[in-house]
Amino acid sequence: MSLVAFGLNHQTAPLAIREQLAFPAERLRDALSGMVGAHAANEVAILSTCNRTEIYCNAPDVRDTLAWVANYHQLPVDRLEPYLYVYNTEAAARHAFRVASGLDSMVLGETQILGQMKDAVRAAETAGSLGTLLNQLFQRTFAVAKEVRSQTSIGANSVSMAAAAVRLAEQIFGSVRDLNVLFIGAGEMIELVATHFAAHTPRGMTIANRTLERGEKLARQFGARAVVLNDLPDILANHDVIVTSTASPLPILGKGLAERAIKLRRHRPMFMLDLAVPRDVEAEVGELADIFLYTVDDIAQVVESGREERRMAAEAAEAIITEKTREFVSWIDSRRAVPVVRALRDHGERVRRHALDAAMKRLARGESPEAVLEALSSQLANKLLHAPTTALTQASGGERDHLIDTVSRLYDLHAD
Repeated sequence: MSLVAFGLNHQTAPLAIREQLAFPAERLRDALSGMVGAHAANEVAILSTCNRTEIYCNAPDVRDTLAWVANYHQLPVDRLEPYLYVYNTEAAARHAFRVASGLDSMVLGETQILGQMKDAVRAAETAGSLGTLLNQLFQRTFAVAKEVRSQTSIGANSVSMAAAAVRLAEQIFGSVRDLNVLFIGAGEMIELVATHFAAHTPRGMTIANRTLERGEKLARQFGARAVVLNDLPDILANHDVIVTSTASPLPILGKGLAERAIKLRRHRPMFMLDLAVPRDVEAEVGELADIFLYTVDDIAQVVESGREERRMAAEAAEAIITEKTREFVSWIDSRRAVPVVRALRDHGERVRRHALDAAMKRLARGESPEAVLEALSSQLANKLLHAPTTALTQASGGERDHLIDTVSRLYDLHAD
């Protein structure tokens, strides 16, 4: 077993790099099965969010896995390497535990990452790329995250990106009550942000999505109206706040569309929050004088509130993670003995069957059961003890002393 975790996140790579390595949800299953099918990894799970892309794998050579990922995105490996972190075994387990517990997030202690990690595991299960090692890793990861949140206050005073979106809107416009808010997409992030805005009762809310059915389902939760993405040119100018988070590989809002909306609004300001990776809004839109464009990286300062309290809780969380990491590494070490244990049992089974076959033949010839049983027990004892006895008698010096100690421990022998 060779556990490896590698990737990049908001701390190691700018948004322009992160969006190049993102895995869209609709392509994730094919990527997982493709990586295993190409023998780039024996097991693999991919965690791809707006803040990180991480590959957890059981792979004999991480260079092969990294090369596959780079080729999948049509990127040279040396383009990615300056931004990557690579963790092996113990460090990989510790990293997974910290990520799931919210210790490695932009918002320290945030909870959304745990759900995203569970989604990544479900995708790996569906793709058939989850084996014994990763299954054990993630089961322990989820248990650690639960313990951290139940025994520490790591999630207290946490300001999420969803709450930060409302704060930014209030800084620009004042009260949210006077605003029309447009949400582009209908996924989990949009639902979270819409929940926070709805709590402040804006003037109007609209959900724009590729499929109207899914948009209407989310719109009903908030008393909003639903439209399709093709309607954006007609409705964009009617909204003061635009929050977007889709899985589109290409931008949805371009500079031309934004300029037209600003003219129709007679240069009244617009606040755009792009939470998508890759980005939904062209970067050039931020150059327009009347548009306040923020990305996931731009709202980091807003989510700093309460960080000191969460930092103190994080110290207690780290202690839990250290202990659970040690337990996981111990489990991996124990697995190294599995092939030997299996071979030992196979050897014992072969000896047993040979002895039993010989005994059955003697019984068939009419020999007394007592004599057959005596021969059977003697044959089993001799066969099973032959290898350790030979090793002891043929060894010399320090090797013999070591074997004596080992055999004494294995068979619970005492000098007397």
